[in-house]
Amino acid sequence: MPWKVSRPMDTKMEFITRLRQGERMTDLCREFGIARKTGHKLQRRFAAEGVGGLAEHSRAPRHVPHKTRPEVGELLIEARRAHPSWGPKKLKDVLEKQLECSLPSASTIGDVLVRAGLVVPRRQRPRYASPSLNLSNAQAPNDLWCIDYKGQFRLGDQSLCYPLTLTDQVSRYILACDGMAAIDDAAAQETCQEVFRLYGLPAAIRSDNGAPFASVGLAGLTCLSVSWLRLGIRLERSRPGCPQDNGRHERMHRTLKRETTRPARRNLLQQQERFDEFVEEFNQERPHESLDMKRPAQIYVASPRPYPSKLPELTYPTHDDVRVVRRNGCLQLHGRREVYLAKALCDQPVGLREEDDGRWLVTFASLDLGHVVDRTFIPLTPVAPEATKKT
Repeated sequence: MPWKVSRPMDTKMEFITRLRQGERMTDLCREFGIARKTGHKLQRRFAAEGVGGLAEHSRAPRHVPHKTRPEVGELLIEARRAHPSWGPKKLKDVLEKQLECSLPSASTIGDVLVRAGLVVPRRQRPRYASPSLNLSNAQAPNDLWCIDYKGQFRLGDQSLCYPLTLTDQVSRYILACDGMAAIDDAAAQETCQEVFRLYGLPAAIRSDNGAPFASVGLAGLTCLSVSWLRLGIRLERSRPGCPQDNGRHERMHRTLKRETTRPARRNLLQQQERFDEFVEEFNQERPHESLDMKRPAQIYVASPRPYPSKLPELTYPTHDDVRVVRRNGCLQLHGRREVYLAKALCDQPVGLREEDDGRWLVTFASLDLGHVVDRTFIPLTPVAPEATKKT
């Protein structure tokens, strides 16, 4: 029962003093509002320990049967230091498979890491609901690949490194991570071709709106995206300034930066070796929570669509005219008339189809580009002013 006054030690001393002066236990317990059991306990403690015995004793259990053993804690700390970006769930899954034993729960492992100072509290950021987008929701490997350049960083020799990364959205499998000296269309093209040879072709590729994946020209086309369309790959682009549209890929980038660039290696060759080690660990060893703690390599399978030895010829409906875009990016119509399309389409065949209202629809591969009306080309997608050219 609670004491009637706000200073328990003073009240306890008064209780013991009056008890030692000969007052009855029953009368004192009734006056102070406590049980006789509590009164006798205070009497025993004072007799054994003096005034110190009247202080509150810890109620913590003396024996905790499920307490994490020190050697287990050391093992977890060592594993965390070896993999600074792995959380409790990943550490638990990997170590249990390696040691063939049962470890504490993920929350207990998290407490061990916090006490060891190996967890830095993350700054909370506001969350906003994203508007609906016409972006596909991949259901199987190779339905959608994601491509992007990780932000550049400086190497030990003071040169810059631009990592180009390519992942499968469903399995999170890293298909490529190539360190480059600059953002370059030809180098990106070469990396994509190598990935296509190894893994086949995806149904779609999602990128941001930056070079070399997109441009300010017609339909955002570049030489790289034109080659994807020639291969029957659908183009998807995130909204400008909205990296959350490609959130899974960006999350991988955060881990990539933490584990491979701090510190950066001396030169590009050494940095590429570190990238290769990271990709091997990420794909083969690192469990992923959204995959039910499976590794990406356990989910990913190569595409059944092989990469052709040469770009396939584009075919258009028989009622279309097929014209090749000139090297200056212009499309020649009947007679000497021509309209400007895009430099990215130079030497590419496009389809022309006359519609009922007299306009001509211009199509490249599976993409409708716009209409030709008299001597003017009207695109179906907005074009930045500096990308428009009149003839």
